[in-house]
Amino acid sequence: MACTGRVIVVGMGKSGHIGKKIASTFASTGTPSFFVHPAEASHGDLGMIDTSDVVIAISKSGESSELSDVIGFCVRFGIVLVAITSDSDSSLARSASHTLLVPAVTEACPLGLAPTTSTTMVLALGDSLAIACLRMRNFQPTAFRNFHPGGKLGQKLTRVGDVMHRGESLPLVPSVASLAEAVKEISRVRFGCVGIVDALGRLVGVFTDGDLRRSFAVGMGEGYVKDYMNTSPRVVTAEELIEDVLYIFSNARIPSIFICDDAVPIGILHVHDFLQRRLI
Repeated sequence: MACTGRVIVVGMGKSGHIGKKIASTFASTGTPSFFVHPAEASHGDLGMIDTSDVVIAISKSGESSELSDVIGFCVRFGIVLVAITSDSDSSLARSASHTLLVPAVTEACPLGLAPTTSTTMVLALGDSLAIACLRMRNFQPTAFRNFHPGGKLGQKLTRVGDVMHRGESLPLVPSVASLAEAVKEISRVRFGCVGIVDALGRLVGVFTDGDLRRSFAVGMGEGYVKDYMNTSPRVVTAEELIEDVLYIFSNARIPSIFICDDAVPIGILHVHDFLQRRLI
């Protein structure tokens, strides 16, 4: 958390594969991080490491020869080095600023050779470090979405303001409008509803296709829209997540919703938008 640079993760072989995942998890949760291959580091990639960085070196034995140049570089330039190893007396542990010991237990491999149990423990430890930082940073879903714009995860974390209809697509009429004017506006944009606003532009109600049918049942479709509108419509803000709006659609059984800023409508979403954008 005190690091002003990046978290650099290094490791050889299976430890390297685990290190790549740890660096990726750090980076996607608000801690700038990337993986440096120890062999490539010895051939120029040491230039990727700065004195403001923190280096995490992974080696079960703590004696991987490929790490020697990285270790020497950190010691020479006073770079914080965190060792993840099972041997507290290893070269890596003795050179490190901090050592995180992983239990020296038997590998799950029947031969006791292939890194299995040890790499799983290191992966869990790396995830724990990343999540601890995430919590301390108070990392929010909106920030998480910035790093995950693709795939289903990115879709679920999309904000309402990124996909809502606005401007001329917003169906609105004043509270003094007649039913005929409201129906004309509904037909213009085809969201199945129209927002009713007062003289200050604040949303005071919503009139839907269902309300129109009910108006014919009681008064043959005559009068003012304010007499038939829903005066307590569901609304959301532009910062809310698409996933939360989908829950509202399902729970409240409504096909559309207005997005408001301090009671003033600035956008609208329809359930068809979810289908068209493959958000569900």
